Amino acid sequence: MKHAALLGTGSYLPGKILSNNDLEKIVDTSDEWITSRTGISTRRIAGKGEENFHLASRAAEKALTMAGLAAGDIDLILVATLTPHMMMPSCACFVQAEIGADNAFAYDLNAACSGFLYGLDLADSYIARQPDMKILLIGSETLSAHINWQDRNTCILFGDGAGAVVLSGSDSRGVLSSKLFSDGRLWNLLYMDSPESLNPDIRQENWQGCYMQMSGRDVFKFAVRSMEDAVSKLLTKENLTIDDITLVIPHQANVRILNKLMERLAIPPDKVYVNVGQYGNTSAASIPIALDEVNRQESLQEGDKVLFCSFGGGFTWGALLMQW
Repeated sequence: MKHAALLGTGSYLPGKILSNNDLEKIVDTSDEWITSRTGISTRRIAGKGEENFHLASRAAEKALTMAGLAAGDIDLILVATLTPHMMMPSCACFVQAEIGADNAFAYDLNAACSGFLYGLDLADSYIARQPDMKILLIGSETLSAHINWQDRNTCILFGDGAGAVVLSGSDSRGVLSSKLFSDGRLWNLLYMDSPESLNPDIRQENWQGCYMQMSGRDVFKFAVRSMEDAVSKLLTKENLTIDDITLVIPHQANVRILNKLMERLAIPPDKVYVNVGQYGNTSAASIPIALDEVNRQESLQEGDKVLFCSFGGGFTWGALLMQW
């Protein structure tokens, strides 16, 4: 059976950089406070002409160029996002029109920060049935549009950006295995309301606004435990240990979560790719942005095993193993 393998990667970050010093001017915080708690120094913020689908399209075009394909070669566009440009049409349909992928069908999926991993698993299922499919999978977010800039517990964390991959079938490399989970009972620990309902009968009580809300300490504890569990279960399933893994690319939530995860799984720091300090938490875009950076550094060799893990609102979480 063929697996979903990378043909190309791409990423795009908005030009505007919001530093911790900039945040000091708009909310009660400091560079030292942010850095010590999150490891984040800067994050990118979308500007004019950088709506979500624009970020996604620019990342997609870079991935297509690396893959040596035209947009017309793509059969399916999947966009993982929780911040689409509009409720309808999907971000994926906007991307299709933007890049001219006339032969593709397109839709979005929302698993919050785990969306890209869910998308990889979904793409692998498509390719198992149709090995010649060319799939464009994108994680793209404009979280700055849904941030309460007076809430220092959330506004310091998030940034905008997009990462993309082109996938098709391979006998010798690609997605090997995954373990994905969710628990909707814990939704109120990390969530973002919709715009206020125009139907008063189903209007949410105590609606506060369409922005990110989070119980930070609870999320921290659950994120570490759940990703540890997902990684452990995946390694057991595949009869592997951390020693067999070449590189871990986790969701870039914050450095404290990543450090705790490394400690609990006994992962050497040099096996973990971290860029959260530059970009902040970009939700579904964080793993594909990191993956594109790793790919362009050409630091991985054929046969290397790359482990991804993520956690997000829902709650959603999981781990996925790919052979380079």
